[in-house]
Amino acid sequence: MSPRKTYSILLVLVSLAGLALSACAPAVEAGPAESAEATEAPATAAPGEAIGGQAELIEALEAAGAEVEPGETFEESVFDIPSHGLKVNGADVQVFEFENEASREAASALISENGSEIGTVMVTWIDQPNFWAKGRVIVLYVGKDPATIELLTGLLGDPITSHE
Repeated sequence: MSPRKTYSILLVLVSLAGLALSACAPAVEAGPAESAEATEAPATAAPGEAIGGQAELIEALEAAGAEVEPGETFEESVFDIPSHGLKVNGADVQVFEFENEASREAASALISENGSEIGTVMVTWIDQPNFWAKGRVIVLYVGKDPATIELLTGLLGDPITSHE
């Protein structure tokens, strides 16, 4: 196995370990700028209409009634940009925010249909990988919770990965 491929696999494993460990970390309290009250009504915009970046994603999740807590930032990830962890109704979600939509689209094209390959890197997930792409963000939820998948699909549109 080439050193680059070994390094890439190691990065994925370290990112996943960090994500799993962040689930054990104490919740971070939102500061005054982050504690805007969320409405209880579901978002009325079309799925993902107003979502360009992570801030808009968090606003849309809260507007849909989700409890959102910030998590760790992981400097190394499969997309060569940091990923930001979020707890969404208790589920671990990773957000990759790109500089612009074109670079996000290029990264999205690297994700295989079932999420097991990202470019030339093979990933063994601990559960079902679910990827969504909208605006400048790629969102990853590893799991099968129907409520989490439905919430993210309702805001971001259909996932770019599919599972039978």
